[in-house]
Amino acid sequence: MQTEPNLPAGREQGPLEAGAAIAVSHVTMQFRRARDEATSIKELLVRAISGKQKYETFRALDDVSFTVKSGEVVGIVGTNGSGKSTLLKIIAGALIPTAGQVRVDRSKVQLLTLGTGFDLELTGKENVYLNGALIGYTRKFIDQHYRQIVEFAELDGFMEEKVRNYSSGMVSRLGFAIATVRDTPEILILDEVLSVGDMFFRQKSEARIREMIHGGSTVLIVSHSPSVIRQNCTRAVWIEKGRLRAQGSPEEVCGAYERMARPAGK
Repeated sequence: MQTEPNLPAGREQGPLEAGAAIAVSHVTMQFRRARDEATSIKELLVRAISGKQKYETFRALDDVSFTVKSGEVVGIVGTNGSGKSTLLKIIAGALIPTAGQVRVDRSKVQLLTLGTGFDLELTGKENVYLNGALIGYTRKFIDQHYRQIVEFAELDGFMEEKVRNYSSGMVSRLGFAIATVRDTPEILILDEVLSVGDMFFRQKSEARIREMIHGGSTVLIVSHSPSVIRQNCTRAVWIEKGRLRAQGSPEEVCGAYERMARPAGK
């Protein structure tokens, strides 16, 4: 793959090359975090006022480049804390990289991630409208699809209960049902959504995702499970501790990842 000079974030670039849906070019993402976390609000305020709070730079992504062609289903694999979800948020436009560029038509992108946008003190029904609004649904759209969401989540009879009384599986099912009720977008980004709920609901959710994948979308999937990548993807990308380690066929990339993760002698 051809390389480009490292570009500062925010600089406009030319159009995507023919056949490409997403182009990630030399993306670096840095965050500033406290070196020693304060144990109370009082301690945090004292440190801030006295100027004694010390910070360090954490590099979540380090010069990552790859291209996704239209119609591809690309899996992203890597250990916890390797920057996979950060990369998806940059592609979707939720984060701006410290350096580098992502070229994609964001009007075509849907990022599907679970567990965000819920208020535990609201009822399940209220959270359907809140979470739906956060991901861009109109009230009319939610009104039209409310029963479909409830039935898919298998939560009939629980929607007037506060979400703080739900089990984690119930919350996940509701989040999945809300996020997948819309028509399949041209570019679908899935962040760890193929392990939702119990075995029976997981089978149903995987079937729904397969419908979306095979509906002609360009798809990015983040998963900790190499088997999910092998079963659903046409290509794989391995990101480890912020750096691109490999890209290629799912079997080759997942095999390399598994060899790295396997304890010595096994």
